[in-house]
Amino acid sequence: MESSAVLAPPAPKRLDEMSLSQIFMRDIALKTLFRKNTNTVSALAKALCLPIGITQELIDLGRSQSLIEAMGTLSASTTGNEMGYQLTDSGKARALDALSQSEYFGAMPVPLEIYREQVKRQSIRNVQITRDQLLGAMGHLVLPEQLISHLGPAVSSGRSILMYGPPGNGKSSISNGIRDAMGDKIYVPRAIEYSGQVISVYDPIVHSAAETAEDAPTQLRRTNRFDSRYVLCERPTVITGGELSLNMLDLVYNPTARTYQAPLQLKSTGGIFIVDDLGRQAEPPQALVNRWIVPLEESKDILALQSGEKFEVPFDTLVIFSTNFHPNEIFDQAALRRIFFKIKIDGPNQQDFLKIFALVARKKKLELDEAALVYLLKTKYPTIDNVYANYQPVFLIDQMLAVCDFEGWPYRMTKELVDRAWSNMFVRDETIVK
Repeated sequence: MESSAVLAPPAPKRLDEMSLSQIFMRDIALKTLFRKNTNTVSALAKALCLPIGITQELIDLGRSQSLIEAMGTLSASTTGNEMGYQLTDSGKARALDALSQSEYFGAMPVPLEIYREQVKRQSIRNVQITRDQLLGAMGHLVLPEQLISHLGPAVSSGRSILMYGPPGNGKSSISNGIRDAMGDKIYVPRAIEYSGQVISVYDPIVHSAAETAEDAPTQLRRTNRFDSRYVLCERPTVITGGELSLNMLDLVYNPTARTYQAPLQLKSTGGIFIVDDLGRQAEPPQALVNRWIVPLEESKDILALQSGEKFEVPFDTLVIFSTNFHPNEIFDQAALRRIFFKIKIDGPNQQDFLKIFALVARKKKLELDEAALVYLLKTKYPTIDNVYANYQPVFLIDQMLAVCDFEGWPYRMTKELVDRAWSNMFVRDETIVK
């Protein structure tokens, strides 16, 4: 699916189209006026991420309740000759009371039900990846052709993937390549609302915002290309490793601000959630996968508010598990059945190892030597049963270059450099006398 095929969330035109209570919206507008010290409709509209017309309706609502008052026309040199507004004493009191209940102000949240519709419009399962796209995103990797044949259908399905195999063979790089192959953009809400509670979703650390043209701040007729409560972003990728714990998959409540932060899997909606190094977490892998069973099977997740109330959110994420363990060591068969694709990532054969070695040497400007290469393959690798791994060319070449820099030698591969690099790649088994 091309990015142009992702349907944008339509901008609301009237206050009664917002599907939020008027008191809820009014209070966010009052809190925003109080905290940001904005005093014009256009400035408040930008802060609330709402069209001018709806913002004016909120201002009028506040004026009808004696919470907002007009200040008269301000200086044309600074405000474009707009009418200015400010909170009345009653408005300030109401803003402070609202802030005591929730510190949230700024972008008006999107109701969860409305957000569900947008998730369907831009579902990860609508994305069809071609062989050329996947090869283009992984062109820097030397991979067996059959691996691409397995990965392509797995990615296009939008279902879960388990990649397993010995360490150092590019499982993380392949995961990143899958992300890069997506190529299109989706709309991420700044915040969503459920049962009067605000959940922040957009996170600059997770979401990479795309550049979009902005209207002039005083332009009364805004083009409203899409609902500006959303941010146009690359499809998100959340990568977790050994630090992943089950509580990171729950809503994060801030008791000071009295607002919620979306958990990692909700932030990754429409994108990819990568669980790297599965088996290195504090919780057993079986427990982590059990947490994903309902989301993986039913495309929905269950979250809970501080009150204990549970509710459903969309689960539209390509989950990639990556582990150095054999699946049978860490999962029971019931869990394995729920992971749709299981793909083994093996180390390279000797031919592919040499391809990788030559590519890395060229990139790092190390001059290769045939005798030294034969020495590496015929003398060193038999000591480890000729087991090759994708990380080894980079490791060995970086070691050689470090020796050359220290000794003042030219960047040329030699048998001595091979010996010195090899000695750092493995730790010899021995007993340390304490």
